[in-house]
Amino acid sequence: MRRALARMDEQASQAWLRPALMSSVREALDRDWILDIDASVKPLYGKQEGALKGYNPHKPGRPSHVLHTYWVSPLRQVLDVQLTAGNQHASSHARAGLEQLLDELGEKAPALVRGDSGYGNEGILVALEQRQQPYLLRLRQTANVQRLVRRQFDRLDWSRTDSQGFQAVQDEVKLSGWSQPRRVVILRRRLREGIARETLDDHGQLRLDFADHHILDAARMWEYTVLVTNADYRLESIAQLYRDRCDCENGFDELKNQWGLSGFTTRDLNRSQTTARAGALIYNWWSWYCRAAHPGGRLEAITSRPLLLAAVGKAASHAGQTTLYLTSMHARMDTINQLLVNVRAALQHVRLTAEQFKDVDRWSTLLKYVCQKIAPRIDAQPACRTLPATG
Repeated sequence: MRRALARMDEQASQAWLRPALMSSVREALDRDWILDIDASVKPLYGKQEGALKGYNPHKPGRPSHVLHTYWVSPLRQVLDVQLTAGNQHASSHARAGLEQLLDELGEKAPALVRGDSGYGNEGILVALEQRQQPYLLRLRQTANVQRLVRRQFDRLDWSRTDSQGFQAVQDEVKLSGWSQPRRVVILRRRLREGIARETLDDHGQLRLDFADHHILDAARMWEYTVLVTNADYRLESIAQLYRDRCDCENGFDELKNQWGLSGFTTRDLNRSQTTARAGALIYNWWSWYCRAAHPGGRLEAITSRPLLLAAVGKAASHAGQTTLYLTSMHARMDTINQLLVNVRAALQHVRLTAEQFKDVDRWSTLLKYVCQKIAPRIDAQPACRTLPATG
């Protein structure tokens, strides 16, 4: 496999896998959806191209690659993944890919682009505003942002506390380096528990002092977050809308730990990029298969592969038809039978549709069927046709 991939140059690899990734998801983007952009670190332990020291919170000083990934948030599908050197963690290295992706999506553009503090900068904001693309991005805790937060704390129009204890207030500000003022949302939550301080006793031993209610009541401590957005969502919904971004971390966990994205590495960056996109494409295919089997919720690979792959298959042909019989070897036979019945219903729907309409796209039909099972869409009823008046 390594030798075969070495014969493919970077342009050929990109022309092959990027359209494949897009086509694996595009037909499901006919509803409002959110594009999450995030980066993940892939530690390296050999001499590979691009193995440089950069931002690595879990293994500081360890050379790494960076995976810039673009997610379809509600479905946890991958639109593209770009592999860069370990010192190219900043959002500026993902900007070109984001612009290209938004241009390719066209009328299927997301209802919102969401990202953490690494993406709330002038370059990303201008690129999104030029395309009139709504966004919700977090700002870094710079000195100017801290001064902004300090000015807001004495306001009396904070929103009601949500389910996670956050309050919100909005303002307009032009930070240093920005070309224009923008709407910002300040979130705050009072810390009432879970605070500890490291100290040393008289003998130099490390101690952990937990803050009790006397300390917490005497000094009111707050956790705060500042977001920049041009979307017209209600102020009370902004906090939960941003918190939902954390779901892409579960997708990174699946890709890196269960689909081998952090394990397969070659000496040159091109082959590693090819396998990263190929792994993301297989991840998308398996995710659709699992959602067809279980539309009510996601099945991660660590549980779905033993359920849906541990079976003995036998093909029987009769009267011009081939039937596949599957006999599961798993202990949860009842659960597996129901999952396979759901998969059969999805494939039967595609088959019947293809028989009626010969030019129908089977993959598009399958995705629309699965999405309708996940979140039923109620379209407007067509107007009733009436007979023409007779005079």
